[in-house]
Formats: sequence, C-alpha cells, structure tokens
Amino acid sequence: MMKNYTITVNGNVYDVTVEEGTGSAAPAAAPAPKKAAPAAAPAAPKAASASAGAGSVRIEAGAAGKVFKIAAEVGTSVKSGDAVVIIEAMKMEIPVVAPKDGTVASIDCAVGDPCAAGQLLATLN
Repeated sequence: MMKNYTITVNGNVYDVTVEEGTGSAAPAAAPAPKKAAPAAAPAAPKAASASAGAGSVRIEAGAAGKVFKIAAEVGTSVKSGDAVVIIEAMKMEIPVVAPKDGTVASIDCAVGDPCAAGQLLATLN
C-alpha cells in the first residue's frame, strides 16, 4: 500500500510517497523525495475537513502519540519554531512547533488525547 504525504521542513515543501513493506526483506530503493512547487503548499488547507480549526496555517502532529501539554493558548503570538503543543511518543516529549510567525487561532486537541501522525492539533493566523 502506498501513502502520499506532504511534508514541510524549514519552509521547504516536499511530496513524499511511502510504501508499506513486510519488514522481512531489505527495503526497496524508494524514489527520492521530490521538492514540490511552492504552489503546492496552499493545497493542504483544501484537504482539511469542515471541522478543522479556525486559522489558515495548520499545525499537525509529526508522530503518533498522545497530547502531553498545550504550550500556547488561543490568541498567543508565536514565532516560527515556538512549541504550540507537546506530544508524548515512546516516552519522549516531542514539541510540535509553529511553522511560521503568527497568532494561535485554535487548539484542536486536549491534554491526554491520542493523536495520529499528520493529525491537526492547532491552527495559526
């Protein structure tokens, strides 16, 4: 089964395809991630469900785990790289950070909630 993901790293957007394997053989050579055109970045909000948060910038979980702490409140100004939510995965605390400067528009999770990789946790304006 193949899954497609759009990943943003330091402001660069990448389209990545991941193939599930059995884990019993050496991994097949996967195609290198291709850099998406900057126009691809606005496509993510279109994929959001009607229940998505109020802001235009999505902050999503990078790994599956559970919400450990809410580090910012609605209305708080944050800088790029500031922690908004902290999740716990495999006994590690992982900050989920603001991808750019903005104001927290919504917090779409609560402490103790389970979260999946890519799940919407908060939004910014």
